Amino acid sequence: MIMKIFLNKISYKIILFFIIILALFFRLYGLNWDQGQHLHPDERMLVMVTGKIQFPATLSEFFSAESPLNPKFFPYGSFPIYLLKIFSSITAFVFQNPLLSTYSSINLTGRVLSALFDIGTVILLFKLGRKIFSPAIGVLASAFYAFCAFPIQLSHFFAVDTFLTFFVCLTLYRLIIFYEKPSLKNSFLVGIPFGFALATKVSATVLIASVGTSIAMGLILVIGRRMRLFFKDKKIFYSTEKKIVIFKNKLYRLAKFILVNVKYLTVILFITIITFIILEPYAIIDFSTFWRQTKEQQAMTKNAYVFPYTLQYVGTTPYLYHLKNMIFWGAGIPLGLTSVISVVYLIFYLLKEFPKPGNEEQEAKILILFSFFFAYFLVVGCFAVKFMRYLSPLYPIFFLFSAWFLSTLFRRSKKRLVLSALFILFSTVLWSTAFLSIYSRPNTRTAASEWINKNIPAGSSLALEHWDDGLPTFGGEKYHLLEMPMYENDSSTLKWEKVNSNLKKANYIILASNRLYVPLQKLADCQKYKVCYPKTAQYYQDLFSGNLGFKKAAEFTSYPQFQILNFKFQINDSSADESFTVYDHPKVIIFKKND
Repeated sequence: MIMKIFLNKISYKIILFFIIILALFFRLYGLNWDQGQHLHPDERMLVMVTGKIQFPATLSEFFSAESPLNPKFFPYGSFPIYLLKIFSSITAFVFQNPLLSTYSSINLTGRVLSALFDIGTVILLFKLGRKIFSPAIGVLASAFYAFCAFPIQLSHFFAVDTFLTFFVCLTLYRLIIFYEKPSLKNSFLVGIPFGFALATKVSATVLIASVGTSIAMGLILVIGRRMRLFFKDKKIFYSTEKKIVIFKNKLYRLAKFILVNVKYLTVILFITIITFIILEPYAIIDFSTFWRQTKEQQAMTKNAYVFPYTLQYVGTTPYLYHLKNMIFWGAGIPLGLTSVISVVYLIFYLLKEFPKPGNEEQEAKILILFSFFFAYFLVVGCFAVKFMRYLSPLYPIFFLFSAWFLSTLFRRSKKRLVLSALFILFSTVLWSTAFLSIYSRPNTRTAASEWINKNIPAGSSLALEHWDDGLPTFGGEKYHLLEMPMYENDSSTLKWEKVNSNLKKANYIILASNRLYVPLQKLADCQKYKVCYPKTAQYYQDLFSGNLGFKKAAEFTSYPQFQILNFKFQINDSSADESFTVYDHPKVIIFKKND
């Protein structure tokens, strides 16, 4: 029996090892997908900020809002910026190559860090599954996450999403341990990753729901147990005086238990705040900048009209928009549907079963996870702006619940469990492999730039849309570039004077992505939308139909695909959330003026 348990432990670790190796390959493959052109705007901004910061010369300079270490950029947390600065400096020193810490190469170091943190999430998911359910569920959940397309894509960017997901999972894991054994040490070990999560992105504040739940679950279950013991105790038949003494003693111990837990909660919050301040000191030192930029981000989440690049979310349905993109694109249909169904099943299970005698401990741990899941989805899901990455911290929890759901659904048939798990895994790997193929080909913007430099004569005038990455990404100095202000107010005469003037001058019109023409055509109806673009929508319709005096000269796409021998299958993901395609495989269209 002992040997069997030992072998099972070894086999799970071996499986996890191979999952990690494959997950690492999926995340590092094609890491330089933009051929050094810095085509991800958030990554580009973070890299620029990282390049600007320097270590202060004196302590007094450190505590100044004008310190060279102050990023003065707080839409994201400071921890990933400082981490990249440190690691890029180390790699430049180790390899004796100063270029590794410059703008041209630093983003690759950031992408490696992003991938490694996501591998950490794969490992944490196994540990969470093993601690709450079983090693088998932990392995299955980690496999789901390891081969899921969306985390793989995010690992190819140096943004904050993989870092945030890792620290959220680490905080939840330490909360489970704290719930099992409340202590000052475990309180510290909850507060530290919580602080790291906040210093990565302030949306991690929602973790407070899980912290509160872990304390509450401990109190509820202890109170419940002690009440049951009190009424089962034979001493209940003692005299009234003795019963009062017994009740007072139990009440005293309960009050002491509550005070201890309040102390632990205070310690967790204190360590969280201290950790946050250490990792993001200028949120306090330069509070006015921090607060102003935080309020700007909050305003954006409440109103899709605030920034031009968020107009795509006008009219989208809260919650359902996120779920649709997760099911069809982020995870793939089999895994995505299983994830949503598992959460619905879990809700009914908890309503029916909790607290189930003999199973309260496991259910309490599930509730700790679910409290974060519910609070985060409730808040983020109703945002007016719905970038797919906003939901990334929930992907690991989705997949852990999915693995548990499958094991519960097929608990009487191991064969069905294995077959269903293999089917979902196979389809997930198939989709992520197809998605990974985009990194085996030149980025569409790079391919379009090569075409431009080869086929468009020097000195030609190119009309480019503002608020998008311009083309060509290299060699643009030999062309006359004209900016098309399509996001400007539709009733602005200055806008249309400039557009018409540029159309007369332009030899080519370049649409570097669908960032403008998709949302602006959708917003044509002034009866339906408070900000509308009927003239702009007509402009695009005329452009695509050829009525504007331009015809399509070239189109560049790079859709997810897989090929076996002569069989090739391509998946058109143009209907996905814009942020899923616009960075690493946008559709580029080039129009040439008719002769």
